[in-house]
Amino acid sequence: MTTVRELVESTAAIVGDRNHARWLVEVAVSADPLDEVLDDEVTERMVAHLDVMVGRYRTGEPLQYVLGRWAFRHLDLFVDERVLIPRPETEEVAGIAVEFARAVDGERTVIDLGTGSGAIGLSLATELPLDGTSIWMTDVSSDALAVAQANLAGIGRPARNVTIIQSRWFDDVPQELQADVIVSNPPYIAANSEAVDRSVDRHEPAIALYSGVDGLDAIREIIENAGNYLKSNGTLVLEIGFDQADAARGLLTQHGFIDIEIRQDVFGNDRIAIGRWRSHAV
Repeated sequence: MTTVRELVESTAAIVGDRNHARWLVEVAVSADPLDEVLDDEVTERMVAHLDVMVGRYRTGEPLQYVLGRWAFRHLDLFVDERVLIPRPETEEVAGIAVEFARAVDGERTVIDLGTGSGAIGLSLATELPLDGTSIWMTDVSSDALAVAQANLAGIGRPARNVTIIQSRWFDDVPQELQADVIVSNPPYIAANSEAVDRSVDRHEPAIALYSGVDGLDAIREIIENAGNYLKSNGTLVLEIGFDQADAARGLLTQHGFIDIEIRQDVFGNDRIAIGRWRSHAV
């Protein structure tokens, strides 16, 4: 009989990456952490499950989709080809949104536009105080919302603070809703960009990647309308492309935002545009 340890070794030899092999085997044998079961014998069903995953992996399907889950901040998210794969840069965006929302005195309301898997909105729900927090999560894609709903079911008590609606950006957000923070990781890649990895273009949803000829269509629309849904001194936090800092700064200025800043991600790229909505008294 084959042990889990032997299964890891044989899988690593096939896929060429020991960490990826361990993660694949973890899912196949339903054990996390794997170290506790390394000497256990595997069943035919486990091996069959692993064989299917390895086959998908070897065709170039992203590991995250093959595993069906991926870590994001403190969450373990369900992901598949209906949503973008959560990335480290977006973890930083979520952290900044948490930072601004946590600084609000009293009750706080946050809108996560284009939530996808729910990564940003659910991070806010789980990291902010349980009392006095309201999180609204939107997406135009019913497929993405199904994934977000599945992930919402896994966060426990904070789920009571979350409202999920289908909406193209602000189109179906209640007009009376006023947020302390609006956050989004919108599509920001130019339609004909040649810089997109082939695996990303082939497997991840185009609606969440591409945004017009210059990649700015969604960013323009969000910035143009965000002020209608922000409280005085509320904050807009946007993930942007590495080469879009000047454009984002200009759009924020044009539409009445102040205290504008562009923060870099862990890789040193301009990645997060932040603007404060001017006081209505100004």
